[in-house]
Parts: sequence; structure tokens; C-alpha cells
Amino acid sequence: MAARMNKSSEAEASAGAPRGTRPFAAFEWMIAGRYLRSRRRETFISVIAGFSFAGIMLGVATLVIVMAVMNGFRSELLGKILGINGHMLVQPIDMPLTDYDPVALRIEGVPGVISAIPFVEGQGLISGPSGNLGGLVRGVSESDLRRIPLVAGNIRSGSLDDFDAGKGVAIGTRMAQELGVALGDNVRVLSPRGSVTPMGVTPRIKAYPVSAIFEIGMSEYDGTFIFMPIQEAQAFFNMDGKATGIEVYTIDPDLVGGMRSLVEDAADRPAFVTDWRQRNVTFFSALEVERNVMFIILTLIVLVAALNIISGLIMLVKDKGRDIAVLRTIGATRGSIMRVFLITGASIGFVGTFAGFILGLVVCLNIESIRQFVSWLTSTQLFDPTLYFLSRLPAEIDSGETISVLVMALVLSFLATLYPAWRAARLDPVEALRYE
Repeated sequence: MAARMNKSSEAEASAGAPRGTRPFAAFEWMIAGRYLRSRRRETFISVIAGFSFAGIMLGVATLVIVMAVMNGFRSELLGKILGINGHMLVQPIDMPLTDYDPVALRIEGVPGVISAIPFVEGQGLISGPSGNLGGLVRGVSESDLRRIPLVAGNIRSGSLDDFDAGKGVAIGTRMAQELGVALGDNVRVLSPRGSVTPMGVTPRIKAYPVSAIFEIGMSEYDGTFIFMPIQEAQAFFNMDGKATGIEVYTIDPDLVGGMRSLVEDAADRPAFVTDWRQRNVTFFSALEVERNVMFIILTLIVLVAALNIISGLIMLVKDKGRDIAVLRTIGATRGSIMRVFLITGASIGFVGTFAGFILGLVVCLNIESIRQFVSWLTSTQLFDPTLYFLSRLPAEIDSGETISVLVMALVLSFLATLYPAWRAARLDPVEALRYE
């Protein structure tokens, strides 16, 4: 008997179905909109839909924020590290680098090279009224120091005028704070490799006035680097007429791999050339691994929210069994029923994804202000520069990466609606009444 009613109902529905109705017609959107609006007897279903929306919104926002912060970290650290250390380093192999000026001029003639800066480098103990700390002493000429924009463009006090003649030094803000010195004060530099005497090598100690204080924005460099004139550094480290190496700055640091052979040919002497990727391979590889792992972990948040859409729609299908029977009886096709529930579930995913994108964008654009407010509210330092190297929290939104996050969230939301919508479309007018 039930089989006859089933066949009869299907025949009537087929006979009265509006064959000319196009997919995603206005009545399908209207019914889906009514299903999205909660009623008193559908409160639980609306709560599940609300949690699905909130989960997708927070998941997408978290993904956008975290990926932007990770990109900001990489960009800031890469800019700071390469801004002071150069993109390539040319060092002598079997003989001292005494002809560093001609070599630097030849390297600057290589296409794509911005500047080649000879330097003398050594480690020393830096002393001041408030304490001592280890420092990296780098000797460069005044003209070359001005060609390092990360230092010359961030002078907080003093100037680089007469840097070579005055025999002063330039130190970072963190070093000045640790040593308790200000502009014009003296700092003492101690090197274990000093003068050679009949009793052996004695340490060398010399005081230098602070002629400039810079702030790069990376605490590790602001508290470590000390710049002095190259002639003074040569005398201090017993390297008269010699240079430790040549820092090479290029237009695009990502293209240094193809320029190494050109730089080696331009050096025209036995030299060992390394680029920034070789010198920092462990650091940037760790950042890349952390970035990929965070993306996978946070994607699970969106996946859990999409699963909530499945449970919510299945309950909605069970609750709307009588409505489905009525719609099928008056001529709605299986495709129409399926599209109604696809629209219902996809709307939650689409609106949640869009809201999450807006929330993530707002947070990224104001992330430093938010950090300062939370630090003030909790009376804690959320972003300690001594631990995270940088003095501020960076965020850099990558358009391609953000689009991939949005597409991923939308695809997961759409896939989550397929099974409940297919299940609703499979119900016929007789079987649908059993859900009531």
C-alpha cells in the first residue's frame, strides 16, 4: 500500500512539477532564507547554526591573523638581517684582503649589485658606567656607513658627520641603555688580541666617544653592534691595511643564487662567496616549518566548524520533513530541495568566511595598538623584544595567501552541505512524513 502511495505521489508531483523553473530560482532562496531564521521550536538548530557561523568566522580570522603575523616576522627579520649584514659576503681564502677597495669597485660593477662595502670585524667586551657586555665591533668608512640605510636612516641622537675624523663610535639604543651612556660619553672596548710583548699577547683596551646612537628595531642588533672608522678598527685589531671581508648588497636578495658566479669573477682573486640563505638557513627553515604547521593546525578549526554545519543541517532536514513533503507534492523537484539546503548551509559558510576575513583584516591593521592595549590592561609585556628580536609586533597580509584561506574555508563549507542536502533531496512525500 505504501509503495502504491509512494509511486502515486511521485507521479502526481512529476505531473505538476514546474518544468520551466531555473536552478537557484527566487523561491529557493526565499525558502532557504526562512530556514535560516530561527523560530521558537527550532532554537536548538539555530544554536548549532550560530556555533557553526562563529567557528568559521573565528577560524578564518585566526588563520588570516596568524599567517599575517608569520609573514610579518619573516619580512621584518629578513629586512633587519639583510639590511645590516648584506646579501652576499666575500671573504679572502689564501691571502689577506689588502686590495679591498679595487675589489669592491669591481664587484659594484656587476649588474644587480647596489653596493659593496669593505669592513673589519672583531669581537670585544664593551664597558660603560652601568655594566659590561659582549659586542661585535665593525669598522667601516663614513661613506660606506651612510650607504647602509638601516643604520644611517635610524640615527636617534648624534650624527655621522666627521665619523672618520672624530674617531667616535656608533652604538645601538639597547647597548646605550645597558651601558648607561649617552651621546658624548666614552665607552671602553677590550680586545683579547692586543699588542705582542715579550710576555705574550696582552689585551688591548681603548676608550671611544659615542658620536651616534641608532635604533634598528631588532634588539639583538641594537644591543650588539658597534661601528667605528675602518682605519681605527684596523689599528685596534692589528689588521693594518687589511679587511675582514666585503658585504655585497643587491637589488633583489632572492636572486643572489644566480649572481654568485658573477661576483666571484668580478673579485678576480681567490675568494669565498656566501649568500644570506647559507648563513641563515637554519633560522629561516625553522620559521617556514613553524608557519606551515600553524596553517595546518588552524585549518582544523575551520574543519570542525564545517562539521557543525553538517550536524545542523541534518537536524534541520529531520525537522523540516513535513515541509519537504509539501514542497515535493506541489511540484518541487529533488534538485530544488537539494539547492534549498545547499543555499542554507553555504550561506552560513559564506557569511562566516566573509565576517572572519573582515575581523582578521581589522585586527591585522591595528595589531600593534591591540598589543599595547592588552599589555596595559594586563600589566604585562606581551612582546618582549629580548625574546622575539623585534621591538614591535609585525603583520603583513599576503593577498595570495589570504585568498587561498578564504577559498579553503568556502570549499570546506560547501562540501559540508552536500550530504545533508542530498539526504533531503532523497526524501519523498511519504517517507518525509515519518520524520514528524
